[in-house]
Amino acid sequence: MKTEHSGWFEAIYEAKAAALILYGRALGLSHGEAEDVVQETFIALMQKAEMPREPEHYCLRSFRNRALNYKRSLWRRLTRELESTRWFEKTEGESPAERVAMQQLAELPPEQREVIVLKIWNRCTFEEIGELLEISPNTAAGRYRYGLQKIKAQLEGADYERDESLGKAITFLATPPPLGAA
Repeated sequence: MKTEHSGWFEAIYEAKAAALILYGRALGLSHGEAEDVVQETFIALMQKAEMPREPEHYCLRSFRNRALNYKRSLWRRLTRELESTRWFEKTEGESPAERVAMQQLAELPPEQREVIVLKIWNRCTFEEIGELLEISPNTAAGRYRYGLQKIKAQLEGADYERDESLGKAITFLATPPPLGAA
């Protein structure tokens, strides 16, 4: 029997599944493990009799708890360590700059990496991150700031340009060709 709230988990899945997989990677899961935990999370959400008061927060919290429980297995940990060189899945269109940035993210301490992924890819506020991780919003902001500083320090020497729509520095490894002969 379909209830009036039955579609809430579908909307959250569409909006959050990819970001949750990346969050799982930040927590130390392989891509396949993160997908499994996303599936377990949404199966549990679909079995709830009522929609949670804050569905997206509940989803993140549920995913995090399941991911941390999943990590505790010795055999899974050994598999994860063997796969640690492939933190992100490669895509055909990724640039060398993207590869370097992803590698730097993967090398951050887990606490900083987790906050950066929650802030950027899951668009959480520092208050939401603090509540989720049971730390203060200031601690979350500090982990974010220090993690970004470490990534920036490792990317020193690359040419930067500003993306005015975001106001953030983005990196380009190659210079663009001239517009025309002078």
